[in-house]
This record gives sequence, structure tokens and C-alpha cells, in this order.
Amino acid sequence: MIHTGEKPFLCSECKKTFAHLSTLKSHQRMHKGEKPFTCTECNKTFTQLPHLKSHQMTHTGEKPFICSECKKRFANLSNLKCHQRIHKREKPFKCTECNKRFTQLSHLKSHQLIHKGVKEFTCPECHKKFTLLKHLKSHQLIHTGEKPFTCLECHKSFAHLSTLKSHQLIHKDEKPFTCSTCKKRFTRLSTLKNHQRSHGGVEPFISTACNKRPSLKVTLLSKVE
Repeated sequence: MIHTGEKPFLCSECKKTFAHLSTLKSHQRMHKGEKPFTCTECNKTFTQLPHLKSHQMTHTGEKPFICSECKKRFANLSNLKCHQRIHKREKPFKCTECNKRFTQLSHLKSHQLIHKGVKEFTCPECHKKFTLLKHLKSHQLIHTGEKPFTCLECHKSFAHLSTLKSHQLIHKDEKPFTCSTCKKRFTRLSTLKNHQRSHGGVEPFISTACNKRPSLKVTLLSKVE
């Protein structure tokens, strides 16, 4: 039936069809809520044996699936395939509200909360609300003063991984952001945007002390002081 494409076994619950009876029976456990496979380490239960075996690798630390592009390792084949979309630039999941596309369904679902205005995660310190839990956790570092991300080159610490990665470009001498007007390259996007004001004549910060228009906000602050 693999070669013919036939799927004669029909699920009475959701009308999904399968090539093999065993696959249908395994699928039907989801509708019945049956999870006969139990992890001996943490007692988590699963509907299918392959899912249990995949889960058990989180306890053993095994990562047998390797990305041929960047050599990153994964515990699950599904996670590897999902990761490979980044290299292939595939974004199969599309937001119906704004047409933004994503590599993973979970990323799309998280994004859609923005359109719905859902902010169910609240900071207990300042009561600021967030759409995603990761955004709340990132915000809370402001209150705790934690800087868990350390540069191996100069040992400077940062509150956010994104800030560390941006900082590390200095050591690598990488300048991924290019000015489309003069082709000058920059380490940070913010620096590029400030530079582009010199081409566009955009000087939004006015000094009340001398009535001049410095290009950067930092220049204005130094004049006021």
C-alpha cells in the first residue's frame, strides 16, 4: 500500500485515513486519551512507543541526529527536520492576519497571540504584562540584576543572549549590517540606523542650548549637561 498510496483504514473520530491497521489503532489512542507507554525515569506517559523512546533521550543526553549544514545535534529526527528549515529558508506556517511566515507551528501560535491582544503573563514586581512567558522571564532579569550570559573572550556579562551575540561580533570583527547608500559596514543594526541619518538628513534631536541639530541623541544629552 506504500507504493499504491492506498489508505483503506479510516478513523471514525476525525476521518483521517491510514495505510495500516496498526497505525490507525495507534492514532485512535489520542482520541481515547490512552497513554500506555511510561518513562521509567519521570513517569511521563505517551500514546506511542517511538514518542517514549524519543523522550528518553532527554534523560540520557543522546543526540544522534546531526545537521549536515552546521553540525548541530538533536535528540529527535522531527527537531532536526524543523531546524533544517532555517538553512533552507522554508517558512511553511503563515499568519492569516499579517501574512508573516514562520518555520515552526509553535512560533506561529505564539505570534498570533499578539493579534488577539492576549497577555496572560504578569510580572509580580511591576505588574507589566507579556504575551509570551519567555518575554516575561527576560524582563524579570531587570529586577533581579542577573546577567547569566558571559562572553568567553572578555568575560563581560549580559542579561540577554541576544545582547551577548551582538557583543561577540566585536571580537569576531564581523559587520553584517551594510549601508545601502555608501556600503559602509557595521557591527550593530542600531549603529547602522544612526549612520543612515547622515545620508537622509534625519536629525530628530534638537539642542535647546545652541539650537543645533546633532545627529545622535547622546550628543544632545552631552550638550544639555
